Amino acid sequence: MSRPAADGWLERVRALCLALPETSERPSHGRPAFFVRGRRCFVMFLDDHHGDGRLAIWCAAPLGAQDELVETAPDRWFVPPYVGHRGWVGLRLDRDPAGAEVAAAVEDAYLAVAPVRLADAMRARRPA
Repeated sequence: MSRPAADGWLERVRALCLALPETSERPSHGRPAFFVRGRRCFVMFLDDHHGDGRLAIWCAAPLGAQDELVETAPDRWFVPPYVGHRGWVGLRLDRDPAGAEVAAAVEDAYLAVAPVRLADAMRARRPA
């Protein structure tokens, strides 16, 4: 059973992920996960994964971002199990990150896995 704080964060993360082009949600390993074109996972939502006590999202990340984020803010960012070896990062939602930080993590995750045309279209829509 999820905690009320988890439900609120899930709705926020869901809204961010599903606002991106050609995204969908389906469970992966029993957890909410978000995909580009139904194939490539870019964000997973986890609440107390295997008793780790964290409310977090695991996100695909651009090359080199994992080390920088984890070293700069280890209280918020971590290397998640299973996908950390592929450069993914975990962002702790239970540490009350700024909404802009969560939105940027979701968008960066999307850009890290989206097909080139979708990623380029997304980048073109960003403000200068």
